[in-house]
Amino acid sequence: MRNLSLFELNSLVADLVSTALPQSFWVEAELAESRENGGHLYLSLTQKDEATNTPIAQASAKCWRSAWLALREQFQRVTGQNLRAGMKLLIRVHAQFHQRYGFSWIVDDINPEFTLGDIARQRLEIIRRLKDEGVFDLQHELTLPRFAQRIAVISSETAAGYGDFVHQLQNNIHNLSFTPRLFPAVMQGEQVEHSVISVLNEINKRCEQFDCVVIIRGGGATADLTGFDTLQLAENVANFPLPIITGIGHERDQSILDMISHTSVKTPTAAASFLTDHLLRTWNDIGEAESRMTSLIRNRIDDEQQRIGRIISKTPALVKILITQQQARIQADSHRLSTVVHELLDKHSRRLDNLTRSLPLLVRNRITQQQHRLELIQQRVQANNPDRLLKLGYSITLHNGRVVRLASTLKSGDTLLTRFSKGSIESIVKQQDL
Repeated sequence: MRNLSLFELNSLVADLVSTALPQSFWVEAELAESRENGGHLYLSLTQKDEATNTPIAQASAKCWRSAWLALREQFQRVTGQNLRAGMKLLIRVHAQFHQRYGFSWIVDDINPEFTLGDIARQRLEIIRRLKDEGVFDLQHELTLPRFAQRIAVISSETAAGYGDFVHQLQNNIHNLSFTPRLFPAVMQGEQVEHSVISVLNEINKRCEQFDCVVIIRGGGATADLTGFDTLQLAENVANFPLPIITGIGHERDQSILDMISHTSVKTPTAAASFLTDHLLRTWNDIGEAESRMTSLIRNRIDDEQQRIGRIISKTPALVKILITQQQARIQADSHRLSTVVHELLDKHSRRLDNLTRSLPLLVRNRITQQQHRLELIQQRVQANNPDRLLKLGYSITLHNGRVVRLASTLKSGDTLLTRFSKGSIESIVKQQDL
């Protein structure tokens, strides 16, 4: 038996495959990876164990350009999405073994209704989990501040929708003032979830600087909404401390993010209109409160003016009564004062009469007392008269006219005058004995 070439072997296998598997098969599988090249679609398919989530089967598949162009359009129209990893697919394939490229499953058809049902089941499962966690309505319980003017905006920096949002917000016909600040993020593709969550974390660090958050997407295909239908992003939005307003969808589409947010509108311009209308309501409420306050104040002023008018109309009679009362009081006080004065005059007159009668006797007694006192003083003076002492044999020594009582007050050379009862002498101090 001769040896076979590789081409011959592969040709034999190709004949066996085409003979053994001539028909097509409808197959359920999970899409692990997909890519387009030259208009052809290349798929990596997998099946996972439901208990362990580990792959138990894998295969590659191809969809030629001639079939893929029509299938792609139909799939996007029905599901509203592009093919992406993790999707459950129902595809019809037939086996092919090529001498050069080996074995492949060739995709003949894709059932978009099957994938649509799986997407719907995934959305319902995410919603169920959010409700079980008790976070589905957390954003709805927040109150949008009445003066919501400091806006954190999550959007693509180059998106036309962001420009429309800012233009409508800052050029509103009511001249209301807003301060939007952009936090750039990826708004389509597989990076949406990670990018938006990262930006939310950044805003959360400075949330006291903002009144609310607006997430807007400037156009794009309906298929690009898939990034807003993830559990992790929904949980982050639901638990965010500030009200979040979304404007990322189209008229007929609503993402899970729309459901979980505080307020959902369809477009960026609708989000700007919502914020403008909200602040306008606040402004109108202030105007109404001002009108009510003005009316209350005016009514109070009218009431007080009427009360003052009534008081003024009663004033003459009240004044007359008050004057009469005061006159009666003055008359009573005058009568009491007159009585008191007469009593005091009588009392002091009697005292004056008593003093007048007793005054001569008092004067004589006083004179006698003073004469006796004077005699005593004269006697003391006479007893202390220096002349009397001199007559008794004493002498008085004077220095500069003053009596010398201590020798220590004198010094050599001082002139002394010594008086006797008869005559006097002068002397000079020659030595002082201490």
